[in-house]
Amino acid sequence: MSESQSESSFKIEAKNIDVFYGEKQVLKDVNMPIEGNTVTALIGPSGCGKSTFLRLFNRMNDYIDVFHKKGEILIDGKDIYRKKTNVEELRKSVGMVFQKPNPFPKSIYDNIAYGLRIQGINKKSLLDEIVEKSIRQAALWDEVKDNLKKSALALSGGQQQRLCIARTLAVEPSVILMDEPASALDPISTAKIEELIQELKEQYTILIVTHNMQQAGRISDKTGFFYMGDLVEFDETQQIFTNPKNERTENYISGRFG
Repeated sequence: MSESQSESSFKIEAKNIDVFYGEKQVLKDVNMPIEGNTVTALIGPSGCGKSTFLRLFNRMNDYIDVFHKKGEILIDGKDIYRKKTNVEELRKSVGMVFQKPNPFPKSIYDNIAYGLRIQGINKKSLLDEIVEKSIRQAALWDEVKDNLKKSALALSGGQQQRLCIARTLAVEPSVILMDEPASALDPISTAKIEELIQELKEQYTILIVTHNMQQAGRISDKTGFFYMGDLVEFDETQQIFTNPKNERTENYISGRFG
């Protein structure tokens, strides 16, 4: 990207981010510009600030009483922490997929339709259309199309996680945050999730926290390595994994610590 392009040409951007929980600083002067329709992996040892950073983009840290931050988080060039921000609208446009699948104790159909009904969409033909489209996008349709009234809790772990991705897609976000979405899954389900992420980046901008280095190498365009609250290195994934500029990055990737 040329320097002459405006900063708002980035889909999302963290600028000079410091995050504190009370007196404790957990992120230090983090800057990360992310282009649209890319997958960005966040790696680093436990407790280094990856998940805290991820949750800045949908303001999930707001639920922590002692959280406060400095700096700007921009989506489409707008600071999402400005006073006028409608946080509910923000969370529709920035979807979140968690480490453990968390389907509601409802039918497969009602899980997907839930967010739509909250938005006041109740027309059955429209619900049917969006439910099918979302489940197809999540590569789950062929497995569940004849059992949409079945409880989502009866699905396997991998299917539940794809259902949660479908539920996120149904409300039409533009950004998807994933916090170790495959860490609780078997290798076959993990491969399906990775394949899905590759397909979804054509329409969405994705940030993923992962402890699995091979996974980061397989699915992401860029990788950020966090260590003790610092963003040590942020670069093309291939560069990070084959020729990192920082010794700490090399030590982590080669398994010398972490």
